[in-house]
Amino acid sequence: MPDRIGIVACSAPGAALCFETICTEASEHLGAHEHPEIVMHAFSFAEHVRAMEADDWPAVGTLLTRSAEKVASLGASFAICPDNTAHQALALADSPIPWLHIADAVAAEAQRIRTRRIGILGTRWLMEGSVYPERLAAAGISSHIPQPSDRDLVHAIIFDDLVHGRVPAAARTELQRIIEALWRQESCDAILLGCTELPLAVTPESCALPLLDSTRLLARAAIRRSLTSTSRP
Repeated sequence: MPDRIGIVACSAPGAALCFETICTEASEHLGAHEHPEIVMHAFSFAEHVRAMEADDWPAVGTLLTRSAEKVASLGASFAICPDNTAHQALALADSPIPWLHIADAVAAEAQRIRTRRIGILGTRWLMEGSVYPERLAAAGISSHIPQPSDRDLVHAIIFDDLVHGRVPAAARTELQRIIEALWRQESCDAILLGCTELPLAVTPESCALPLLDSTRLLARAAIRRSLTSTSRP
């Protein structure tokens, strides 16, 4: 049997997209309507946001630890967190089960499609933090973030609209403008959707560059990890 997957949720849209991706795409490996068992836990998203806004990353780590303990108690063999920003505190989370790191899933896909310079979009904390640059650099990939005013705008779009499931036309337009600048001014050859809500507003059809959808890439990595148990004696 596939290993049970534990989802440590933060915001609702990102967790929902990750859950849906696992459920729908696992059938390609297991057969129609089949997917690994999944357990999920979520504290109120407000608890995560308050800690992040206070720059209290140990508190975020504590929330991740407590969620990981809960999914482990329900039999999860490993945990994933479909929230890029929360990964800034992952090293502070004392989990009883292994984590799959979202940046590792992205770096593997970036290597597969042979991109060399990635434009990173996400929350201000994510764009200005260390979650991605170090792991991408280890894979031989450079990265770039938008100029400060555009970072503020992306951050506002995420928290004012996307985490609530709203995608105003103006938000789509601004995100496309920022992507265009990363492409033409910074020579980026791919765009990382480094917030699990960004796929709501930026799609492959609307983007001139390849997209690295961190949410779906993490979900696919979880499927592969879960299925390795079926090949073990």
